[in-house]
Amino acid sequence: MSFDSDIQGRLETDAKDIIGRYPKPRSALLPLLHLVQSEDGYVSKDGIEFCAQQLGITEAEVTGVATFYTQYKRKPVGEYHVGVCINTLCAVLGGDQIWAELTEHAGVGHDEATEDGRISLERIECNAACDFAPVMMVNWEFYDNMTPEKAKQLVDDLRAGREVLPTRGAESLSTWTEASRVLAGFPDGKANEGVQAGPESLVGLELAKENGWKAP
Repeated sequence: MSFDSDIQGRLETDAKDIIGRYPKPRSALLPLLHLVQSEDGYVSKDGIEFCAQQLGITEAEVTGVATFYTQYKRKPVGEYHVGVCINTLCAVLGGDQIWAELTEHAGVGHDEATEDGRISLERIECNAACDFAPVMMVNWEFYDNMTPEKAKQLVDDLRAGREVLPTRGAESLSTWTEASRVLAGFPDGKANEGVQAGPESLVGLELAKENGWKAP
């Protein structure tokens, strides 16, 4: 076993829980990858070996999945992983400028971490929040209607250990490893906290109500 005995035992308990949720063990691979990422902060060689052992598949098969999805990191990222949307709407509304200024300010590029290990940056193709563009995420929590100045202040606050609340969703910000454990299927109790849908997302619904519109 590559993990030490205490970690191995804890992960095996969690893995058994995860695998038991699926009719076929192999279907548990995605949450298992999040589980090992919650341990090391990325999908390490030990993590790949663990997933393969638990599911009875090869390490090559696990690696093929881990390298396909961008949410799985193959090298350490920061305690707070900052994603900047640079897809079409966010880009034209300022996402490209945010990315350019933020990388210069932080001194790191795509999937790179600062020397203190606090911050890493990622170019994200879409955060599925176009009505709040330009949008950023920190450990998958939303920061809406951003500007280069707000983005740089956000990173400075995170590096300094100051509390920076998400715009919507959870009322506190989880670390990267804590968020990975949630994605593995172990809720942290924050799912119903905070604003779930901002006013921008509800404009269409309100117009429909005012005008008595109904779906055909």
